[in-house]
Amino acid sequence: MSVGRLLRTEALSWMSNVDNVTGALSQDLVLQPIWDYLRQNHHDLIRSPLFPVVLSVTAYFLLVVLYTALDLLAPTWPCINRYRLHPDRPITWPNIWTTLGVTIYNHLLYIFPAAVAQWLWRPPTPLPPSAPTLFSFFLGILGCMVVFDFQYYLWHLLHHRVPWLYRTFHAIHHQYNQPFSLVTQYLSGWELFSVGFWATVDPILLQCHCLTAWSFMVFNVYVSTEDHCGYDFPWATHNLVPFGLWGGAPKHDAHHQRPGTNFAPFFSHWDLLGGTHTVLAASSHSATGESDEMKGRKD
Repeated sequence: MSVGRLLRTEALSWMSNVDNVTGALSQDLVLQPIWDYLRQNHHDLIRSPLFPVVLSVTAYFLLVVLYTALDLLAPTWPCINRYRLHPDRPITWPNIWTTLGVTIYNHLLYIFPAAVAQWLWRPPTPLPPSAPTLFSFFLGILGCMVVFDFQYYLWHLLHHRVPWLYRTFHAIHHQYNQPFSLVTQYLSGWELFSVGFWATVDPILLQCHCLTAWSFMVFNVYVSTEDHCGYDFPWATHNLVPFGLWGGAPKHDAHHQRPGTNFAPFFSHWDLLGGTHTVLAASSHSATGESDEMKGRKD
């Protein structure tokens, strides 16, 4: 091998190594400033076992306030009402007070005691000096989504197939065949506990960075609320994910009208594989779905 060729080979190898190191460093640096700021300025807050609970509850109520405001404006604002799945069936104040009452009841009876128990018995969250890389951050969230999606699909399917489970735990959620944001947590304490347990434990099982775990919890709250919001906005998640791989509000609305379908919370693959997938025509979202709902109570 000539000296010139050897020098070129060494130069290319060195440049490749520099690119790899630079890429890794740039990936590490994306989230590091955010993580450093949180650790330096909010150290005690984010170490507290209460922080994930406060974060999830705050995210939920902020989203509910936003969607409820849209629900109240929709009847007189055509630019909002046009995106509702049931534009001819406005959300009323009795609907809001009933679902809000159950939500507050569940938080006082279940969420608050669970938060106190975590505060008393769970050790503070360790805060590693390094932030997750951008790749591990998104991979962790995706992994939690896949695991949670499978868990809830089985849980949901079981509670529709076993009459005692449906009547005892899940029927309350199906009192509304036209979902809106406050229906998200219009459910039994057992269902609320199950969902919260998986959302908390899955990032631990996958050994996610705590920043990844908190982001997944917030994203999970967002998707759950979006699924029940009753709107089909162009920027909704199901319109951004291609090939119909994502569920979204239209498919979950179809589940409330046809309770034997669309059990998965995120993706569509388990419903497709299990033969429980359905998509309603746009006109069908305006139907009452009463007969299907009553049928679902017997499942």
